[in-house]
Amino acid sequence: MKAPANWFLDWFNSPYYYQLYAAHDDAEAVGFIEKLLQVLQPAPGSRMLDLACGRGRHARILAAHGFDVTGLDIAPNSINYAKKFEQENLHFFQHDMRLPFHVNYFDTAFNFFTSFGYFQTDREHQKAMRAVGHSLKRGGRLVLDYLNSPYAAAHLATGMEKEVDGVRFIVSKWQDATHFYKSIRVEDKKLNKTLEFMERVAKFTIEDFTRLCTQAGLQIVQVFGDYNLQPYREAASPRLILIAARTH
Repeated sequence: MKAPANWFLDWFNSPYYYQLYAAHDDAEAVGFIEKLLQVLQPAPGSRMLDLACGRGRHARILAAHGFDVTGLDIAPNSINYAKKFEQENLHFFQHDMRLPFHVNYFDTAFNFFTSFGYFQTDREHQKAMRAVGHSLKRGGRLVLDYLNSPYAAAHLATGMEKEVDGVRFIVSKWQDATHFYKSIRVEDKKLNKTLEFMERVAKFTIEDFTRLCTQAGLQIVQVFGDYNLQPYREAASPRLILIAARTH
């Protein structure tokens, strides 16, 4: 089964996406951001970008620290939900990360929970990285939280079945040389048909991100391997969390 080129437009805009992933731990997200802020030491009131922000969970945590936060996401339903939480220092916009947004504006940009690697071509990923690089001030930093591809490839589960509030999800996972794939079948008794969505994520490595960052005027300065910010180890770390600074 082949994932559509823009699979993320349908899946991330679906209420079933948030129903399937409802168990994401808010306490873990708070703890992760607290640790990142200890490393980054941003100035009070810094301008921050949450790129691919979804419904704004991480953006709201950052805004609660007093930072000036902008959340961007391609899914209109997610942004409409997030806008309910807007305040003086927190704003949300529907936006495609492949396109420029506010040049030389942000002190820090965040991209959480493997919200990159979705596009069909390398050129599109280059455009996305260049856009976020240009959005940063010189010396500004990007924090990108990605799966660790070598670890994920070695530990890939084949799938699962899960029921949430009367909706049954049948999830199948597989991989090839360049991507991870996920098929999500949704059986909702309120509907008279079965829905099917797809995910496709590139098997980017630290070498790939080094290349993409360099092309975008960014330099990787720190790399971590999990949400406790332990050192990155290719074979053993579940995450690839990098901090890159805009050099020019």
